[in-house]
Amino acid sequence: MPYSRIEDLPGSVKEHLPRHAQEIYRAAFNNAWEEYGHDEARAHRVAWGAVEREYHKDERGRWVEIRDEAA
Repeated sequence: MPYSRIEDLPGSVKEHLPRHAQEIYRAAFNNAWEEYGHDEARAHRVAWGAVEREYHKDERGRWVEIRDEAA
């Protein structure tokens, strides 16, 4: 089931990820949902992978954006 709005995401996503990471999750999930024939488990794995390319948990366990070290 693709997510049409951020508000429709699972609680585990909405409660822990910043808004931008939620947007990444939603876009990646929806794309993977279509690409992999509506395989929900796979779409969730792809979505988390997409988030983890741009965010990581800090020492307090909060999801924060990965900063470019060269910047």
